[in-house]
Amino acid sequence: MLLDISSWWQGLQGFEKILWGIALIFSALFLLQTLISLFGGEGDAESGNADDYVGDDDGVNYQFFTIKNFVAFFTLFGWVGLAAYSSNMGKTVSILLALLGGAVMVFIMALLFKNVGKLKESGTMQIQNAVRQIGETYLFIPAKRSGFGKVHVTVQGSLHELQAMTDDETDISTGRPVKVVGIINDNILLVTANIS
Repeated sequence: MLLDISSWWQGLQGFEKILWGIALIFSALFLLQTLISLFGGEGDAESGNADDYVGDDDGVNYQFFTIKNFVAFFTLFGWVGLAAYSSNMGKTVSILLALLGGAVMVFIMALLFKNVGKLKESGTMQIQNAVRQIGETYLFIPAKRSGFGKVHVTVQGSLHELQAMTDDETDISTGRPVKVVGIINDNILLVTANIS
């Protein structure tokens, strides 16, 4: 088998050897970095991993010049160049198609990282998500917005203790169920004991 590979390699032209070398070396590197990423390693920490650039609303501030993109570019460059040259296209056309293939691969990776970044949750509680939730009074709430109390309410899947006021005519005692009906000054819940 080694003789078959050796004779096959000797039969290749210099340009084909270069394309095969690029395709095989960078495919091995691509496979290695994929395995490292799948099993929790960071293969691109020093050169700017796109995961480090996830913003709250803007998605990923994608970095084009990274090791991952370099490897992906030359992996596709090698295979597209080989496919084009094997289809009896000239060297110039093969190189142009290989460059286009590599650029398309980097563009696809940019789109993937951008869309994955949008899926990431920030974990910051948005108080507006408490509206229409049912909670329980932790510290009694004085009637007619005459003072603050506290309620326990589940927001975005976790329990929070938040300041609350009420427009009800009577105080809301501790341990009583309440419904969040609004937000005051962007940080205080407006609640009512009338949860129907």
